[in-house]
Amino acid sequence: MSAASSSATAPFHTDEHYLSMDLLRFTTAGSVDDGKSTLIGRLLYDSKAIFEDTLENLERVTEQRGEDNLNLALLTDGLRAEREQGITIDVAYRYFATPKRKFIIADTPGHIQYTRNMVTGASTANLAIILIDARKGVIEQTCRHSFIASLLGIPHVVVAVNKMDLVDFSEARFNEIVAQFSEFASRLNIPDIKFIPISALHGDNVVDKSDRTPWYQGGALLYTLETVYIGSDHNHVDPRFSIQTVIRPNNDAHHDFRGFAGRVAGGVFKPGDDIVSLPSGLPAKIKSIHGPEGELAEAFAPMSVAITLDREIDSSRGDLFAKLNNQPVVTQDIEAMVCWFSPKPLNPAGKYILRHTTRETKCALKAVRYKVDINTLRKQTEDVSVGMNDIGRIHVRTATPLMIDPYKRNRTTGSFILIDEFTNATVGAGMILWPDGGDRAPTDQFADMGGL
Repeated sequence: MSAASSSATAPFHTDEHYLSMDLLRFTTAGSVDDGKSTLIGRLLYDSKAIFEDTLENLERVTEQRGEDNLNLALLTDGLRAEREQGITIDVAYRYFATPKRKFIIADTPGHIQYTRNMVTGASTANLAIILIDARKGVIEQTCRHSFIASLLGIPHVVVAVNKMDLVDFSEARFNEIVAQFSEFASRLNIPDIKFIPISALHGDNVVDKSDRTPWYQGGALLYTLETVYIGSDHNHVDPRFSIQTVIRPNNDAHHDFRGFAGRVAGGVFKPGDDIVSLPSGLPAKIKSIHGPEGELAEAFAPMSVAITLDREIDSSRGDLFAKLNNQPVVTQDIEAMVCWFSPKPLNPAGKYILRHTTRETKCALKAVRYKVDINTLRKQTEDVSVGMNDIGRIHVRTATPLMIDPYKRNRTTGSFILIDEFTNATVGAGMILWPDGGDRAPTDQFADMGGL
């Protein structure tokens, strides 16, 4: 399998070694038996992204199972329990490349009880493929997965109407499903939605256009994945840089070097920029920016770099650099939507460890505002018990200040995870609703995120 060539350049940087903008992360979601694993297998198979030994093993297992057609779903259903049941129960990651782009796929389960797995797989995705069985149309799980895609701020959604071969590739049936989904999606915050009629089993409109859907004027699924523009998905307006560590070589060649290493979470940084270190508020000027290949003229999300300053300031892991005239809100009170991962229900008065960018602090839950009925998008204010796979709105108070933005503005500085301080298990993932601009009190902004 050959490596992908660079076919796109980042909006602010042209170094050939930096290829992150050529990488598309996407997730698949759908109900049980909608064909998610088969679709991914078809993508890998038809794009010739399967190694020979893997293909030989796949053919052998298919023959042992007595199946007539090559079972492409086995490429992602890698666990023995999954193969025995014929379902996906874990998040399976697969990597492949075409001459135009590199891809990371997260194949997530369709069962309701594995909602947390979908949240995990979709949390870093640029695009979500939501499969719909052409025979069943829009069902409960379709709504659930679409809502989660909206809540997680995934900007691009491809609705793949699968198993079109079982409805005789009916244009009328396809249009009916498009209308059903569009009506529901009108209440969500998904800016880019495309619909594609496919047959994952036979490969229609997956890698190549099918002559069995002459009425469909759009491109095949792979073409859509290769050409979707993700350069604007990152926030290049608000400069944010989270410090991961401080580099002090202490050798003769770099005797006075003191670099702040981390990943750019938003905006653009250049030598000479006036920045402020938060939460201390100490100002400085960027002296230089260093990448893997040496000094850089600029850095932008999601680059990992080391920044040196023109003066000594007391900053360390967990602190954040921003521009003087564009700063996040520094606060200890957060309003957020949380997806609960743990079998142990959320404790409304519990204390947890909160990890936000590179900062870790203790926190206390002050209130559970409501729980969301994912299927109807209605708020439940009477029953606010948040169990595994539930999503609700909470108020959190942290022991130390955090530098935050709303999740809808920056997915990095607007998200966090909650950790059980006794078991060290990740129990929840949060998307920050407030502040929005930082100058008004918390209000009900769920409509901005999910469409109530």
